[in-house]
Amino acid sequence: MDHDLEIFPLLSFVLYHSDPASHAPPSQVIQQTLVNRYPLLTNPHVISSLIQTIPSTITQTLFVFGSLGSPPDPLSVSSARSKIAQIREDDSLSPDDAAKEVQVYATVVKLEEVHEGYEKKLRELEEELGKVYASAVESLNGGDEVNEEVVAVLKEVEDGGVVERIDLSDRQLKLLPDAIVKIVGLVSLNLSRNDLKFLPDAISGFEKLEELDLSSNYLASLPDSIGLLLNLRILNVTGNKLTSLPESITQCRSLVELDASFNNLTSLPANIGYGLLNLEKLSIQLNKIRFFPNSICEMRSLRYLDAHMNEIHGLPIAIGRLTSLEVMNLSSNFSDLTELPDTISDLSNLRELDLSNNQIRVLPDSFFRLEKLEKLNLDQNPLEFPPQEMVNESAEAVREFMRKIWEEMLEEEQVRSLVEAESHQGGATGWLSWGSSIVTNLFSGGGAAKNPKDSFLDKQL
Repeated sequence: MDHDLEIFPLLSFVLYHSDPASHAPPSQVIQQTLVNRYPLLTNPHVISSLIQTIPSTITQTLFVFGSLGSPPDPLSVSSARSKIAQIREDDSLSPDDAAKEVQVYATVVKLEEVHEGYEKKLRELEEELGKVYASAVESLNGGDEVNEEVVAVLKEVEDGGVVERIDLSDRQLKLLPDAIVKIVGLVSLNLSRNDLKFLPDAISGFEKLEELDLSSNYLASLPDSIGLLLNLRILNVTGNKLTSLPESITQCRSLVELDASFNNLTSLPANIGYGLLNLEKLSIQLNKIRFFPNSICEMRSLRYLDAHMNEIHGLPIAIGRLTSLEVMNLSSNFSDLTELPDTISDLSNLRELDLSNNQIRVLPDSFFRLEKLEKLNLDQNPLEFPPQEMVNESAEAVREFMRKIWEEMLEEEQVRSLVEAESHQGGATGWLSWGSSIVTNLFSGGGAAKNPKDSFLDKQL
């Protein structure tokens, strides 16, 4: 199979470097030809870019291509086509006899067509690799403008200068300039709004890096080595193609802000809360996240959480541990978010809560305990308790309404307990009559208002 790939030298070279155990290296003659034609082929960033171009179906394609063997002789194929034409023009043969004779020659023609089909796929891939090489080389140093800036930065470093901040945003970068990785004293690096598809593991060399902006690129993943950026405080990866965050990100214990919004995330690292204990701002809106890991409840420093436009099915029971949380946006999880845990009322510092565009029908009984809540958005919910007219007033009105209902519920419970106690102890008739009278009034409307939730709960039961 690999011998056949000699006609695709660049593909053969890339396959060997992607998986040496499965592919033989190109011949010395081919390698020398490649070096002459592609002088920067061995550059680690260039070869990485080429390897990423190889489709996942290449193994199957190569297996079939190798199984076909050598292509049929062109003269044999030409002869077979002529024979087929003659047979089809021979009126003396019945349709069945003609079909049988055609089948003998059609096999040769079919083999050539299949061989040409797979060879065409590999030829197109060879051409694509050539284009990727040219693009990678062109952007190796980010183009002339970026190259000049990089050269100037390196010159400053060589002269004993300290370079702490570099902004390479909007430069159409497809690869991280190799020279930048060598600046170990870098504190801030802005690579936003480029064409980056991957980051090299070499970013772990930025030992002093505190701010990294990778927003608006084409990153499908982050390298595990990102966990070695122990001084990183701000990480922005919004607007990429990430489907997950590496578990190693939990090692970035200095992280204060993490923006992973507008990606394709379906979950967060399981231990994210155990590692990112200093995180204050977490933005994960516009993803496909269904559940929060339980560890998120350990983020005692978290002040801002935005998870709108996801597929959140609920909050962890221990969400109340986030006592520093001030702003939480859970809006537009639509049919997925239907209820809140009672422990949400333990968020003692919560000032803003957006629950709009969900399917919430009832607020927890203890909701009134959110004493610092100033802004509450419950629009576009099938809310039954509290009533919508109360919600339309203000967060304070909702809290007061819930407080009164809570107090009335407590009174009812106290009376009920008293009646039960008197009943068990065989107490005086007067006390029993008094307690029974109050209970009757409470539930008949003569005393405290009946709990508005009863009708809804009865329906549920």
